[in-house]
Amino acid sequence: MNTTAIRALVRNDIRLYRSDRRAVIVGILIPILIAAFFGYLFRQNESSEESGKVPIAVVDEDGSAVTRAIITQISGDSLLQVTPLAREDAREQVRKGTQQAAAAFPKGFGEQSVGALFTGRDRPKVELFVDPSQAMSSRLVQGLLAQYSMQEISKEAFNGAMGKQNLDRLIDDLDAQPASEQRRDLMEVLQAARRLNDLQASSADSGAGARPALSIPYEVSATSVTASSGTPYNSFAHSFAGMSVQFILFAGIDAGIMLLLLRQRGLWQRIRAAPITRGEFVLSRMISTAMISAFQVAVIYLVAIAVFGVRIQGSVPGFIFVAGAFCLLNAAFGLMLATLGRSAPATRGIAMMVMLLLVMVGGAWVPTFVFPQWMQSVARATPTYWAVNGLDAMSWRGLPFADSLLPAAVLCVSALLCVAVAIWRFRWEE
Repeated sequence: MNTTAIRALVRNDIRLYRSDRRAVIVGILIPILIAAFFGYLFRQNESSEESGKVPIAVVDEDGSAVTRAIITQISGDSLLQVTPLAREDAREQVRKGTQQAAAAFPKGFGEQSVGALFTGRDRPKVELFVDPSQAMSSRLVQGLLAQYSMQEISKEAFNGAMGKQNLDRLIDDLDAQPASEQRRDLMEVLQAARRLNDLQASSADSGAGARPALSIPYEVSATSVTASSGTPYNSFAHSFAGMSVQFILFAGIDAGIMLLLLRQRGLWQRIRAAPITRGEFVLSRMISTAMISAFQVAVIYLVAIAVFGVRIQGSVPGFIFVAGAFCLLNAAFGLMLATLGRSAPATRGIAMMVMLLLVMVGGAWVPTFVFPQWMQSVARATPTYWAVNGLDAMSWRGLPFADSLLPAAVLCVSALLCVAVAIWRFRWEE
């Protein structure tokens, strides 16, 4: 093997890369800025006033104690930004996109809902206006609405004055119905509920304080699972992983385009006249592109660590392993582009489209859990998915070296496939 020629070609490629300082700065600065933007956008800090909330409107046409209590509970939720509005105003703001959803409680909602809790009849209808482009937000609102409504309706049914009136009326209605086993069972439930209601009222009147009331039988305690207990999630870690993958792929595209330009500018004959074989030339291109990619990864993550507090919470060798495997894939990807393309402009356009699809579907821009199920399956077939998840695993997830093996293996196999295509399509004689 002509190692002298390989070293000379590697030095030449790196010299060409360094000669365009604007490209060097852009290749490092842009991913840092975009990663900072997305990290700030998805930063989860519930104690911060800047935390993202879903803007919704509520319409209270009933004005009962039940609806007032439900709206109070919804307004106190950290995920929602609630604005009371009239029905038409709420509908119009949802149409314009100012509010992502609006819930309208009709007149008589409180009384009808308390009665329907036991009978299932004459259930009031809450009208929900939703922005169709915000399907996830509308489902979130429906879930929270169900939680708080059930909580307040149950409380009123067993403890409130409205609940006592409804229980008395329901018991009178049952007395007028023919005897049956279902009637007997329901009567026992209603009479027990009325005794509990009376007990609550007598305890309050005697000053003994309220006795324990019926409520939802569990509480939710949300815990963010990160590298270790007490280690907060750093959203910048994921955004830097995604942006590193995206802009390192840019370097691979540039390497492939440069090879095509050598052919177009008539420099190919001079390279062929040099004492180097086709395999040595291909190897030198892969080494130089991989080294440039590794340089980009190192600088980007040094900035992420120094400025944005990103930490390699897992295995440092595992992080290097995954990053190195992706750099090799990037070098092979660029080489494959050069062998498949006919002209530099056409190849650049196609390569950019393919690259954007890979980074979008692979979760480089947003986490893949927000994707539909079918798209999540497609994402797992992309090497960018494994690159992003491998870097995440070794950084904020804090996983051990063993968890770097599968992502690195997928990246290396993908690199071998790209190399195989490149060797098959490489035109040395032209």
